[in-house]
Amino acid sequence: MSPDLVELLPEIALFVAVANAKSFSHGARALGMPVSTVSRRIVALERRIGLQLLVRSSRAVALTSVGVTYLERCRAIVEAAETAHAELSDHITRPQGLLRVSTTPDFTLTFLTPLFADFASRYPEIAFEFDLSPRHVDLVAENFDVAIRIGELADSQLTVRRLGMLEGGLYAAPSYLERHGPLNSPADLERCECIRAGAARANQTTWNLAKGRSTVAVPIRGRFVANNLRFVLELATLGVGVAMVDIAMARAAVAAGTLVRVLPGWSPPPVVVHALTPSRLVPAKTRLFLDCLSDHLAIGEAPARSRKLSSSAP
Repeated sequence: MSPDLVELLPEIALFVAVANAKSFSHGARALGMPVSTVSRRIVALERRIGLQLLVRSSRAVALTSVGVTYLERCRAIVEAAETAHAELSDHITRPQGLLRVSTTPDFTLTFLTPLFADFASRYPEIAFEFDLSPRHVDLVAENFDVAIRIGELADSQLTVRRLGMLEGGLYAAPSYLERHGPLNSPADLERCECIRAGAARANQTTWNLAKGRSTVAVPIRGRFVANNLRFVLELATLGVGVAMVDIAMARAAVAAGTLVRVLPGWSPPPVVVHALTPSRLVPAKTRLFLDCLSDHLAIGEAPARSRKLSSSAP
């Protein structure tokens, strides 16, 4: 696009408004501008292109032959721009289009799946695509609308919205406790088979626990490490060992009697859940998705206002 055209586009819109109204005063009124300003800018447009477009009279304006042809072309440009702007407004106010979300399988199955049937039925013009993996996607380069991240965030220029906190606990199967005895204090974990979550923590040797203001770092051992909490939970239900998982994730197994919470007074530090977006300005589909997630997640504190990441990222 040439610099000349960039400068002429606003004047073209004024010309179309006056030509459609067949009057400088009516056109200016429709635009909310002084008549003198509109008249001066259209005169400048005519001088710029070197042709007269309008014939002025005391009562009205008429198009020259060149003006008729120019109006036909320019009207299509203005109408196309108005249509494009209206479509953008629809995306801001009406939820529609493809919503691409990056998150983990564990978080999706525990928190997202239960609310999605209702969300999808309420917004039939939204389509969904999920990347369910632990990898940290590039939201901008890979064209994702939102990423949900668990835990601490690294530096980035992304926008972050704090959704809440995940509360964890220690769980074991009744069969495991029958074989190895009850756990009465954190020190008892030292003799347990501890199932560790996260490939990055394969060399983890301690679990940090808190009870009120008391904290303790417990040395642990265990043969099993996995980057999928559902798998960790399943191993625990089979009596393999003690697992540290989210309370909400373990709720169904506890209700079924396949898991019991051990050392219920002691808990790992809560983990922060964030939603990351490429920008603070998001379309309606993304905004409503985040609002719905905040409303339905029973994960601690109310969501904070969105802010720009200065020392946090996925």
